[in-house]
Amino acid sequence: MRNTILYRARTAVLALVASCMALAPVAEACTRLVYLGPDDNVITARSMDWKLDVATNLWAFPRGMKRNGEVGPNSLEWTSRYGSVIATGYDVSTTDGMNERGLVANVLWLVESEYPKPEPGKPGLTIAAWAQYVLDNFATVAEAVDALEKEPFILISDNVPGETRLTTLHLSMSDASGDSAIIEYIGGKQVIHHDRTYQVMTNSPVFDQQLALDAYWKQIGGTVMLPGTNRAADRFARASFYVNAIPKAEDPNRALASVFSVIRNVSVPFGITTPEEPNISSTRWRTVADHRRGLYFFESAVTPNTFWVDLRKIDFTPQTGKVLKLDLGTDQDHTYSGDATADFVPSEPFRFLGVEP
Repeated sequence: MRNTILYRARTAVLALVASCMALAPVAEACTRLVYLGPDDNVITARSMDWKLDVATNLWAFPRGMKRNGEVGPNSLEWTSRYGSVIATGYDVSTTDGMNERGLVANVLWLVESEYPKPEPGKPGLTIAAWAQYVLDNFATVAEAVDALEKEPFILISDNVPGETRLTTLHLSMSDASGDSAIIEYIGGKQVIHHDRTYQVMTNSPVFDQQLALDAYWKQIGGTVMLPGTNRAADRFARASFYVNAIPKAEDPNRALASVFSVIRNVSVPFGITTPEEPNISSTRWRTVADHRRGLYFFESAVTPNTFWVDLRKIDFTPQTGKVLKLDLGTDQDHTYSGDATADFVPSEPFRFLGVEP
């Protein structure tokens, strides 16, 4: 009986994964997961997987910053309501971060993404500032979803810096209550998945199909068999099982240790190559956000230390707060240890990558 179950599992999952492989010949990969613990202890973790150095630095932004959608004369404009700490991509985009109210936003690769065409009179927003718009404007997932459902802007994408392929991303959000939402653009239409149970997001396939995979693996059971490759569908299955299998520790530091162990489990070994997949991505870095305590942890794949930023020690007020930067170096190889909040230095803010609509 057990052999029959395993055979059916392999057959069904391999068929779906094969279809994903056809869609994504270049393996850009990331994983995001949300831990829901006792006493409202919520922790969000993500890995950043990319085939090259993504030139990431950490930035702290105060409230009251005037922003521009960077798509020309018809750009969306806003003033930030909340301060945030974020991780950049190439210092032209926000890839990940948490604001002072405990809202976390992450963008991950999704090759199936297809964005709407510009509309006359409707403001545009560069995809490079998508996550930052959320962190600047909302305190909770529900608040963000209510606003984004009205589609206040047209999301405009452009090529990956230094490459000729279009940037195709989907967005995840989580907050201090444990609520989650996933936003994708499929066939030019915005699709929002909003539910506390949406704890995991990876890459292809689209989130509807990821949920179907998750339901299938729950029938098999993680103690019977879990897929072990670095494919998105396999990472989704492992993250979904482990994030709910780890102990629900009352000690927040023990909970952090468990969450780190899960995001490391779904990471891709640094520098891995295979003849069949010359463009396979390695995990470059990981972040873990402790929503309740306002701690944002960073772990580079090439340094031995994990450090953190304490958002409660940062001045986010418009009058006295400054834009701050923590330079992480090439391949994020600068070594910080423990609480690195004091290592940030004042800096001119970077400009989000502009897009010609």
